Amino acid sequence: MGKSVDVVIVGAGIAGLVAARDLVRTGHEVLVLEARDRVGGRLLNAELPGGEPIEVGGQWVGPTQHEAMALIDELGLKTHPTHTAGRHIAELGSSRSEYTGRIPRMNPLALLDIAQAQLRLDRIGRQVSRTEPWRADRAEALDSQTFDTWLRRATHTAQGRAFFRVVTEAVFSTGPEDMSALWASFYFGAGGGLDSLIGVKGGAQQDRVVGGTQAIALAVAEQLGDRVVLDNPVTEVDWDDAGVRVRSGGTVVRARRAVIAVPPPLAARIRFTPGLPGDRDQLVQRMPMGRVIKINVVYDEPFWRADGWSGQANSDHRPLGTVFDNTPPGGSPGVLVGFLEGRHADVGSRSDLADRRAQVIEDLAGYFGPRARTPIDYIEKDWAEEEYSRGCYGAFTTPGTLTRFGHALRPAIGPLHWAGTETATRWAGYIDGAAESGHRVAREIGAALAPTALTGDPA
Repeated sequence: MGKSVDVVIVGAGIAGLVAARDLVRTGHEVLVLEARDRVGGRLLNAELPGGEPIEVGGQWVGPTQHEAMALIDELGLKTHPTHTAGRHIAELGSSRSEYTGRIPRMNPLALLDIAQAQLRLDRIGRQVSRTEPWRADRAEALDSQTFDTWLRRATHTAQGRAFFRVVTEAVFSTGPEDMSALWASFYFGAGGGLDSLIGVKGGAQQDRVVGGTQAIALAVAEQLGDRVVLDNPVTEVDWDDAGVRVRSGGTVVRARRAVIAVPPPLAARIRFTPGLPGDRDQLVQRMPMGRVIKINVVYDEPFWRADGWSGQANSDHRPLGTVFDNTPPGGSPGVLVGFLEGRHADVGSRSDLADRRAQVIEDLAGYFGPRARTPIDYIEKDWAEEEYSRGCYGAFTTPGTLTRFGHALRPAIGPLHWAGTETATRWAGYIDGAAESGHRVAREIGAALAPTALTGDPA
């Protein structure tokens, strides 16, 4: 079976769907091929007891994420605020702090240490170009070291180092020892600084989408209709100056242009003929995915609220190092969402379900008391086991990658265009970055292809 279109898009996550919608609106014939039996990519809803949706993939949006918020508004979706009322918990080293507001109580020297290191990190983030970070004044020095090396030089207290390890695992779902300091600097700058990335009110975790974030992808896919084809993993792409031939099972799709909108490690597993330029291939070989197991633990009611807790907790030594209140907007059932990230996901994935569940419940009881030991449901998603993601939240670069091969991240190669949140210049790694990348490749293709008559705007 064969089909011909103007543009074929590989991947029905936010990046691919936004690109497809933009291209349809400018009159191009588009086909989206998705390997899974669903749309959404790293956005996925599950069901709570009673059938209400709950997010097991990416879920938060914030007020400075303009692309994501505009998309949500245009689709007629609503948001609701993350619950924050009450005392938060921070466990760093041997101390436990119960606090309200933004800053946990800790040793004044540790607070000063964190503040000065954050000041340095935010300053570097502002100086590093969001479009070409490899051209920054200190790019070589930053890219030649891990983020862990940079932090050890920038911090002077054990609690300060512990704080930034928690932050790194929570933001990147990997350890600072795995990642280039230049990538970390770019990423923090692209998100508006450390406070913006880790904050709730005014930050990246401020709001959730009513109906779960997969509702965004489902709504765009509904507009695209039969232009989205599921259960069609792309295995081969033949390309030349005349266009592309994309093979998916027994189907061959011919197109003038192609958008590859899948995570970098998965793009590397597609067979391209002729092979891609060496710099592009070397780049994606050095962009592993973070690793996370996301867990929603469900209770009859959000008991922690009555006890004065917000549900927000962090620890540098518990495997469940980050926790939030994930209760639906109606107030029941109560849900705590936690994350096994980086090294903790490595260990957790090697345990059986019963042992992993027991560890999670033990950590929640350590945070919030014995009532956490009696959940009514336990819902988890190991994203490294997801065949067509192979990790979350996003990819990152190892030391030396951006300065040597970063220039190959976004530019088209002949008729091949690259999308995905890792290619964004603002809020890389987030829903917002995925939407930005979809808009960008649609503009690239619109400029490259001759104008065509409008075929209609998806509703």
